[in-house]
Amino acid sequence: MSDEYAAEPGGEGERANLAVTELLAKLAERTNELQGVQAELAERTNDLQRLQAEFSNYKKRVERDRQVVKETAVAGALSELLPVLDDIGRAREHGELEGGFRQVGEAFEAVVAKQGLARFGAAGEVFDPNLHEALMSITSPDVDEVTVAVLFRPGYRIGERVVRPAQVQVAEPGPAPEAEPAPEPAKPKPGPAASAAKSAPNSSGSGAGTSGTSGGTGNKTAADAAVEVDDDDDSGL
Repeated sequence: MSDEYAAEPGGEGERANLAVTELLAKLAERTNELQGVQAELAERTNDLQRLQAEFSNYKKRVERDRQVVKETAVAGALSELLPVLDDIGRAREHGELEGGFRQVGEAFEAVVAKQGLARFGAAGEVFDPNLHEALMSITSPDVDEVTVAVLFRPGYRIGERVVRPAQVQVAEPGPAPEAEPAPEPAKPKPGPAASAAKSAPNSSGSGAGTSGTSGGTGNKTAADAAVEVDDDDDSGL
């Protein structure tokens, strides 16, 4: 009896161990399945995030393209009006923008500014080849980098799009240019009176010579006449 009772606990312990082993195996299987599901979920989440990023980039690209098309159309229309803005600016500089013309000019500038057209370019700005067009260049000891010295014509842009660059004279670092010597004043040309005065003695001399020449042909001078008078007096004696 004691041996039978001793064998039964051993059999139950083995069955318990087998049950625990099976449970552990099932738990490990479920754990693997859960890990697989988690990995698949992470993959799907990454796919969703990638799609969201692509869609966001697409929206930004479409918006950017739409803005570029708008700026191109507006720039093409406003570029034809830039000479009018130049005339208004010149009239303001010369003090001719007065009265009703002043109101019209300011209203016109307000309209183009509302469309996004902005003016740029001024003396003292750092030269930017993307914004400025250098027509002349000088050296100056007062600048450390290429700088706008004189603004000949302002530039305009819409957003980041340059409609027209500014025409400028630039100053580069270097010694001041030497002053050119002043040209000598031109000597006045002799007038008709001076020419006549210079030619008068020559004319008289030539006349005398002509008279002398003519005397040889029968015309007598005063000296010849005096000689003839003396000769007549001597012959009378």
